[in-house]
Parts: sequence; C-alpha cells; structure tokens
Amino acid sequence: MVEFVVLAVVLVVPLVYLVLAVFEIQRAAFATSAAAREAARVFVVASSSAEGEGRAAQALGLALADQGVDERPTSLRIECTEDPCLTPGARVTIKVETVVALPFVPWLGDTPIASVSVDAAHTQTVDVYSASRP
Repeated sequence: MVEFVVLAVVLVVPLVYLVLAVFEIQRAAFATSAAAREAARVFVVASSSAEGEGRAAQALGLALADQGVDERPTSLRIECTEDPCLTPGARVTIKVETVVALPFVPWLGDTPIASVSVDAAHTQTVDVYSASRP
C-alpha cells in the first residue's frame, strides 16, 4: 500500500504539473495569436496611424484579457511596407510578444523566475480602394 501511494505521488504530481504548464503556454499562444490578428485588423481600418496605434493597443488588451493572460509583460510592434503606414495596398505586420510564467513559480519584482516567451505575428493589407490617409 505504501509503495503504491509513493509511486502514485512520484508519477502523478509531475504529470499534473506538466499538464498545467502546457495549458498555460497554450492559452498564451491562443491569446497572442488572436491579439496580433485583431490588432492588425483594427489598425488598417483606422483613419490615421496614431489612431490605429491606439486601437491596436486596445485590441491587444481585449484579446489577452479574453484568454486571461496578463498584458503587463507584453510588447506590440507595428511594421509597415510603405511610409505612411496606411497607404492603400500597404502591408502592415503586427508582432505581439508576451511572457508566460510557469504555474506555482514565484516572481522577482516584475519578472517571473521561470517563464516562456510566446510571440505571434499577423500581416494585413490596407484596402487598395480606400482613400489615401495621412
């Protein structure tokens, strides 16, 4: 009986932790992918680059919050093929990167001790039939 309990604990506890860690990483992967996609979509329909950046940041926060991912260690980068960014036919790439802390691992200040970096990118084309924007 004792051997069974010890063996079960030795095998089950690491397996449960591994499943929890994989779920956290997968949740962050879904969140960053959705955040990049939605940020790119709202950016290309904005009337100006400044408005697009604000909308993209807001879409990023909503997409991450929808999956329960903390947006504190997240970065958002916007890259354009044209200068001004919203030139009709230009391609806009949004890159999102976030850090996922592994479950039950403490933080030192603003950074987790053990973490995994998750990133995603999405490219969207500005509508070629739209009027030229500043």
